[in-house]
Amino acid sequence: MVDVVVVGAGPAGIGVACALQDAGIDDVVVAERERIGASLRRWPREMRTITPSFQANAFGAVDLNAIAPTTSPAFSLDVEHPTGEQWATYLDAAAEHFELDVREGVAVDAVHALGDEHGFALQTTAGRWRARCLVWAAGELGNPRLDGFPGAQLCRPAGTVAAWSDVREQDIVVIGGFESGIDAAVTLVGRRGRRVTVLDPQAPWERRHDDPSVTLTPYTRQRLDGALATGRLELRAVAVVAARRRRGGRVLLECGDGGEIAGAGAPVLAAGYRPLLGPAGALFERDEDGMPLLGEHDESTLAPGLFLAGPGVRHDGLIFCFAYKYRGRFPVVATRVAALLEREPAAELSAWRAAGMHLDDLSCCGDACAC
Repeated sequence: MVDVVVVGAGPAGIGVACALQDAGIDDVVVAERERIGASLRRWPREMRTITPSFQANAFGAVDLNAIAPTTSPAFSLDVEHPTGEQWATYLDAAAEHFELDVREGVAVDAVHALGDEHGFALQTTAGRWRARCLVWAAGELGNPRLDGFPGAQLCRPAGTVAAWSDVREQDIVVIGGFESGIDAAVTLVGRRGRRVTVLDPQAPWERRHDDPSVTLTPYTRQRLDGALATGRLELRAVAVVAARRRRGGRVLLECGDGGEIAGAGAPVLAAGYRPLLGPAGALFERDEDGMPLLGEHDESTLAPGLFLAGPGVRHDGLIFCFAYKYRGRFPVVATRVAALLEREPAAELSAWRAAGMHLDDLSCCGDACAC
């Protein structure tokens, strides 16, 4: 029996393990199916973090891509917008520096809540484990949304493309106009000289909001303007209602306005992701959108002692899909775990609050900027 098992060694898994350690909980094991930062390493090679890294920690502004208060990818990597591989390298360094117990190559195949405060039984490829508390931090990249319209499985999810340079077609359709869709489009247009049509009924490129989780970030808008200036990018506010394969292997998209469109190959699907809950899925209650319902400490409403960490966290309409958002919930989880283990959180956890990385009061979130 260990105190805590964290499933997943991406930014959320490594970060929450750091917070648990700072809370004075030393008996923490991180189970990772592949290797630290595996999902980041599968990003398209041209993809960069949207949020910038900057070594401003000493002046009270923690690097936006940092997963622990005293670290900075900018300082470690000398890069402002890291690639997935670079960000994963930073996670490697953090795990080594903080001496985290990360078990790479260990998959969790089954999870059972034991009830009566006895914790959880996990069937893993390294044998049967028991944990008093469980933090699920498996991310989202392996679970793209394929339920938006009939035939979506004929498309290629953006997260499965190793490099946009591997896409050889000249005319490409991208479904989804938020960050990953626009990133794909501007890369294909700007670096590869392709012609791209982006379809999204919500027209995110026209929206303005103070929360970058529901609109395009300045970094993306800047790049989008350059791609539009080439004349090879078209943005259409239209929904895709079905996809079907036509003669010759091309995929035909039926649109909500009654029109049809087909690129030279399989369309790129950038319709978002859902939390990859795997064998823990049955232990989370869901809302009407299929997202996990969580208590005030990001704890399952069905299985006390089970927590969610990462981009799938939601609270009353607030979305925590950027690292600088969901990292603020790590000490919230760590404080609750300490309480369940009947321990007083260690003083080191106060560093998270001092760095502005202990987000337990959500009343300040979501306010529009004065400008």
